[in-house]
Amino acid sequence: MPDIIHVDMDCFFAAVEIKDNLGLAGKPVIVGALPGSRGVVCACNYEARKFGVHSAMPISQAFRKCPKGIFLPPRGWRYVEESNRIQDIFHRFTPLVEPLSLDEAFLDVTGSHLIFGTSERIGREIKRLIREETGLIASVGIAPSKLVAKIASDLQKPDGFVIVYEEETLDFLAPLDARKIWGVGKATWKILEKRGLRLIADIRAYPVDELERILGKSGRHLHELACGI
Repeated sequence: MPDIIHVDMDCFFAAVEIKDNLGLAGKPVIVGALPGSRGVVCACNYEARKFGVHSAMPISQAFRKCPKGIFLPPRGWRYVEESNRIQDIFHRFTPLVEPLSLDEAFLDVTGSHLIFGTSERIGREIKRLIREETGLIASVGIAPSKLVAKIASDLQKPDGFVIVYEEETLDFLAPLDARKIWGVGKATWKILEKRGLRLIADIRAYPVDELERILGKSGRHLHELACGI
């Protein structure tokens, strides 16, 4: 059974704002800079994403795409409060919690099975407790490695739950866009795409020494990630 759980809160900042003001439910909510000012989108809900809005987008562009959106300034203290409540839930199951940000974390539950059962049972219980105690929704990915768990948690959002077993890892990764791999940003993607390396399977099949030639030391690391290592 895979033992790494990645929990990722769905539209966290926007979800907290909606939780605090239920009148926002069902409306496009965009948290970040306000229209007319310089800045970017920090987070938005799925209603806003339907208009093409996404995180890190310049707020002026977000306003053009969604002029009827509800634009709200971030309230960091509230997000920290809710994040702390969620972190407390994690620590009920394992001390091995690695937060990546306020709204996501890795949990190693290798030593938790005797008390709490399988990784699947733990993951589903965490989702239930988060919803029950905070009113917020999390997506969960469970896999043998952090990379695969993080990719898995993103595949069925919102409210997703995906398990990838060790023997399924290569088949799971193979058809996915290479940009799913950590470290494949715009510059690396440009190099890969030029050589037809668009899928994770393409990178895995490409000679390692050639990857090192075109990407430097990170080439071997990229190949290992493509192999689920």
